Amino acid sequence: MNNTIIIAEAGVNHNGDINLAKQLIDKAGAAGVDYVKFQMFKADKVVSKNANKADYQKQTTGNNESQLDMVKQLELSESDYSELQLYASQNKVNIFSTAFDLDSIDTVNKYKPEVIKIPSGEITNLPYLEKLCNIDYKPWIYLSTGMCTLSEIETAIGVLRSNGQNKITVLHCNTEYPTPMVDVNLRAMQTIGTAFDVEVGYSDHTLGIEVPIAAVALGARVIEKHFTLDRNMEGPDHAASLEQDEFKALVSGIREIEEAMGDGLERTISQGEMINRENLAKSLVASQDIVKGTVIEPQHLSVLSPGQGLSAQNYEKLLGRIVQRDMLEEEYFYTSDLRDTRVEPKSYKFNRPWGVPVRYHDFVEYNSKISPDVFEFHLSYLDLDLNIEEFLTGKYECGFVVHAPELFSGSRLMDLASPDEEYRQYSVRETQRVVDITRSLKKYFPLVERPMIVANIGGFTMDEPLPSEQLPEYYERFSLSLAALDLDGVELIPQTMAPFPWHFGGQRYQNLFVHAEECVHWCEKLNLRMCFDISHSKLMCNHFKHDFYNFAKLIAPITGHLHLGDASGVNGEGLQIGDGDIDFDRLARILQHECPQASFIPEIWQGHKNGGEGFWIALNKLDGII
Repeated sequence: MNNTIIIAEAGVNHNGDINLAKQLIDKAGAAGVDYVKFQMFKADKVVSKNANKADYQKQTTGNNESQLDMVKQLELSESDYSELQLYASQNKVNIFSTAFDLDSIDTVNKYKPEVIKIPSGEITNLPYLEKLCNIDYKPWIYLSTGMCTLSEIETAIGVLRSNGQNKITVLHCNTEYPTPMVDVNLRAMQTIGTAFDVEVGYSDHTLGIEVPIAAVALGARVIEKHFTLDRNMEGPDHAASLEQDEFKALVSGIREIEEAMGDGLERTISQGEMINRENLAKSLVASQDIVKGTVIEPQHLSVLSPGQGLSAQNYEKLLGRIVQRDMLEEEYFYTSDLRDTRVEPKSYKFNRPWGVPVRYHDFVEYNSKISPDVFEFHLSYLDLDLNIEEFLTGKYECGFVVHAPELFSGSRLMDLASPDEEYRQYSVRETQRVVDITRSLKKYFPLVERPMIVANIGGFTMDEPLPSEQLPEYYERFSLSLAALDLDGVELIPQTMAPFPWHFGGQRYQNLFVHAEECVHWCEKLNLRMCFDISHSKLMCNHFKHDFYNFAKLIAPITGHLHLGDASGVNGEGLQIGDGDIDFDRLARILQHECPQASFIPEIWQGHKNGGEGFWIALNKLDGII
């Protein structure tokens, strides 16, 4: 749910033409606003015959007519407003209207709007306020404060509250068209909120979109901004209004600021920071070779980058502890070194084939500790040039899976769906190298006939998600890449993806193999199975507010392999089992029914550290569940 209510003030920018009013509804709705607001009035009941136009009105409409004549041309009749209500409802756009006179209050309230706005000019109109309080229901009141003093605002709020109206948002406002920046006084909005213990918002008449976005950062819960089809049209408010593209940018900016504000409850380390911390922070390391049983003294410790081990803030805690393992110079200390025992693997019991992720260099160590059904070799682009025989010898009585590199040499991300043909062909060539290496691994694992290759196939963008209508083009290019690969004897399985992958320590947008329906459709069309990455997909469901367990029911039948890790929020990826939002008992029942033969590995952020401690903890928690 969005925190800030965004109102496109169509006002009188329809110029008295109901067809223009309908266009305003269409375009404002497409810009993503919460409400489109019009103005209801009887000209001869709100403007004196002798009233002069305001200076800004003279500038935009000329000086050949009175204010009364101008306002009459901008009236919406009661039948017009009824037609607009029906039109908006049919097009699923919320509208309401500001009433500028007592009779118009009756007209507006026939439709029982959720909110009613009191315009700045009526804040001192006590009969108006009292009538509004005596309607037969209690809408939310937006009280605009242009041209008003704090004491006048206090009086108006007092009238509303004394008549039982307590659902009030006070909109800070400056009634200059346009308002110069020096007169905005945005902090006055906070003063109003504090002075009257009331929710606040901002009704904007500045040029541009910066000030209303800043108001959201300062606590505005409602933003109102004038909206027009064309700023060059004749009429009093067009010049100080936004056109559709500008209003869309305003909505996007507000939504981004809402997200950036967070909850403020705690300073947490984000996913991207955790990635960068691995390289930029510092760790406690052994300053020399240390034998098991040594009591740690200052001469045994150094503080060095990178930050892949125990934080240097634990220096004092580490002194005096007994080392539980032999350590080499510059080997990291870990959290387990602050405990008297280490977490080690045990004999596990699972309802499906299981394994762990490994790199070539730690395969021998892991193989000596456990007897899994599969090892998943995670390859970096550097591993593509290694001699496998230096790491693997003989035959192994288990299976294996390969995880293709996401990043190739030259900081090139794998993208088999890229619209850049040269880049796509490069990704095909590098992926073929992975395929060839996978086939060469088969001689060490004779039980495996068709090993799976887990791949992030690409389809990412830098600045914003792809429009849905462009996605088929990307999937078709991926199809061309599949056809160009020699996949004889192997099976390429795309991985379900989170909407925000972390590339080079920063956020991007992922577009392919994110949503369940797309995964199912394209896997059926291309004859593929999936690697169901539980953590990725939970983040996706959290972001798009989808039911994760329904997602699992759709994906599991096309799943060949599982990555199991917990998740939280929209970027809490690869958490330890039980540290996130996933109900693994519930998930396990779905997986057992829909993909009982699919193998799995624990996919825990930095689970390989300290001899695989994170993996052993995860397997211990999953034992007897999965």
